[in-house]
Amino acid sequence: PSPALPGPGCWSRGAPWEHGAHWTEPGCLSCTCQRGRVLCEPLSCPVACSHPLPAPDEGCCPSCAGELCSLYPPHPRCSLLQYPITCPWASFLGCLHEGVARAEGDVFSLPDGNCTVCVCLAGNISCISPECPPGPCPSTSMADCCSCQPAKCNFHGRTYMHGARFSLDGDDCTTCICRSGEVECSFAPCPALDCPQHEWHLGPGQCCFACRDPPPPSGCFVDDNGVEFPVGQIWSPGDPCELCICQADGSVSCKRTDCMETCPYPIQIPGQCCPDCSAGCTYMGRIFYNNETFPSVLDPCLSCICLVR
Repeated sequence: PSPALPGPGCWSRGAPWEHGAHWTEPGCLSCTCQRGRVLCEPLSCPVACSHPLPAPDEGCCPSCAGELCSLYPPHPRCSLLQYPITCPWASFLGCLHEGVARAEGDVFSLPDGNCTVCVCLAGNISCISPECPPGPCPSTSMADCCSCQPAKCNFHGRTYMHGARFSLDGDDCTTCICRSGEVECSFAPCPALDCPQHEWHLGPGQCCFACRDPPPPSGCFVDDNGVEFPVGQIWSPGDPCELCICQADGSVSCKRTDCMETCPYPIQIPGQCCPDCSAGCTYMGRIFYNNETFPSVLDPCLSCICLVR
């Protein structure tokens, strides 16, 4: 307490105060003037809400929405339900929850999850938790928040767990899934076909139609005139040294003949690939057979004979 001054009033920090006056000193001290004496004690801050915001700079007490609305002249349309929109001091309102400042009207979830939703209203935190039914969960979303288990599916005399996928008996084209006690089935998707519908074919054990395989080729077409060679046919396309064969898949395979036999005077027989060394001799462009005699072109007095060796 400060020393008494003459008269019923008080002086504090250079300012006069009347008897019975109350004021706040720096350091959050609540002071009063009692018959010339200044009596001070730590300021008591009653809290009217569950999660007040910390005191602002140079302030002493945490703030609640109700306290602020009583401290400031209210707007003609301002009420506790309307102040987040119409009151000029709405930006100062909020809540402090687990060390995090929440704005007035902010909706948030608790860090530990469990699907609990909280809202900040007038400095108070209100939380709502989902009602978890005992036993199986009525929905998948409820299973994410509660410890209940999604309902099983009883289908065609069998029990399936939630999320299980299965096929119908004898029908591999239909896929089913168990969702919270309900069975949903769908047909297997089929690709689009690029063949006419009369060529569609459904094979044994298949779920989707497929295009029929084209019939195997009966031969080979080798020119634009429509000439067809049967499978296995061998022919020469015009070159006696080249032979072709018609394959089973309708393709043509050709191969050239390599002539290995050589002699000094071979005979080239028309229509034959390799020269013939056993039929005779070639002399000055003429063909003479074995043991055949003929005059020499260089000396008419000389006779020549073709001898095949």
